[in-house]
Amino acid sequence: MADSKREIERKYEATAATRLPDLSRVTGVSAVAHRGVTELDAVYYDTEDLRLAADSLTLRRRTGGSDAGWHLKFPVASGIRDELREPLSDTLPRSFAGLLRSRARDRGLAPVVRLVSARDVHHLLDARGALLAEVSVDRVRAERLTDGGSTAAWTEIEAELADDGDPAFLDAVERRLRKAGIRPSASPSKLSRALAETAPQRRKSRPAARTGRPTAGDHVLAYIRRQREAIVALDPAVRRDLPDSVHQLRVATRRLRSALRTYRKILDRDVTDPVGAELKWLAAELGIDRDQEVLDARLRSGLDALPRALALGPVRGRLRIRSAARRGGSRRRTVAVLDGERYLALLESLDTLLAVPPLLPAASRAPERALPRAVLKEYGRLATRIGHALELPPGHDRDLAAHEARKAAKRVRYAAEAARPALGKPAKRFAKRMKAVQSLLGDHQDSVVAREALRTLAVQAHAAGEPAFTWGLLYGREEAAAAASERELPEVWERASRPELRAALGG
Repeated sequence: MADSKREIERKYEATAATRLPDLSRVTGVSAVAHRGVTELDAVYYDTEDLRLAADSLTLRRRTGGSDAGWHLKFPVASGIRDELREPLSDTLPRSFAGLLRSRARDRGLAPVVRLVSARDVHHLLDARGALLAEVSVDRVRAERLTDGGSTAAWTEIEAELADDGDPAFLDAVERRLRKAGIRPSASPSKLSRALAETAPQRRKSRPAARTGRPTAGDHVLAYIRRQREAIVALDPAVRRDLPDSVHQLRVATRRLRSALRTYRKILDRDVTDPVGAELKWLAAELGIDRDQEVLDARLRSGLDALPRALALGPVRGRLRIRSAARRGGSRRRTVAVLDGERYLALLESLDTLLAVPPLLPAASRAPERALPRAVLKEYGRLATRIGHALELPPGHDRDLAAHEARKAAKRVRYAAEAARPALGKPAKRFAKRMKAVQSLLGDHQDSVVAREALRTLAVQAHAAGEPAFTWGLLYGREEAAAAASERELPEVWERASRPELRAALGG
């Protein structure tokens, strides 16, 4: 795995005549150490259509300085990026190729810009001599490596916070720079400035002017586009094993599939059904990893809630062994899915769907008419499934019916969320009530799954000559939690299904 660090920096406009003010007067700075001038030579890579730059990603191979090598930067927030580093080599590191797969796909990465910089470095130090920030004056020369090879040159000031530093310190540095007449840069990065200033001069065609208000089709496609963008952006986070990334990727996949199912009067099913089938496959594959995360957390939480005296035998050790074995296998499988051709084909099909949307006549209708109908149709399915679950006696059949109702509640919620930009607060309130139903039914289903795992753990413990008491106790607590959810369901459903909510939505 590549080395990683959080990069927090700010950039400022400068000229060849710009001089740094006395930064020792910045609060907290005891000394400013001049580290001399370093020559940096960086080649930046991208696809031919600059897909990485479009998403504010940076991939470069740099020589010179203390961190020569391959660098890959992902945006986190304004002025904040996660920087991954691999040693210097002649070819793109495999780890970086995987992280860029969802964006670059099979289009290939090639040099697009070369930046040669003379970096005059100054270290801001505290009273103990520890680094607070690095401030440099960079004289940059950019050369476009495609489209005719035009060049540009500029000078800028860069202030980068030391590792684990307080971001507020950069505010103090900025105040000092502003007093000296130095202003923030309009470009977020050297690469973005280089691409802008060396761009070939082409005659720009004016896009066709849109008239009238957005249609129902416009709103549905905008929602689908947001979910597609989320999938592409979350792919590298899953590969890096970042917290909650698998869950968020699975949610985006399900939201997209739900939109295709719900708004089938707006988008042609002959086109969207095959895409929906592939999204279902992807969600199921991601579920292997995500469901394991949820189950592990629930079992650990249940064990932590027990008094020490009731944790008999090596229960924590057995739980850790189970978790490690299943988590490792599920994670490897998830990454293998993201590396597969089937997943790549799905991303391409989503791009095609958005580029040439299969709109039906209903797509041209006003969103206030078309969208509520689709949402309320999903609500009708949910009402049927809730009623069926409540009619069944406690047991296996009710558990299955509640699980089906949970999936229906999720579809209603996602349908309302997709309609929210058009319908406003009524859709927001409706989605919130549906989320409450989904959450209650989700907790019930988590208890069902946890009980199956606890029974297996109890059997394994007994076979190994260990006490099975603790596993049985946890099983009983999960059984009680499921019963409480079932008792609460009628009240939660009554609040969620009030007629005035549906009427406000347009039903």
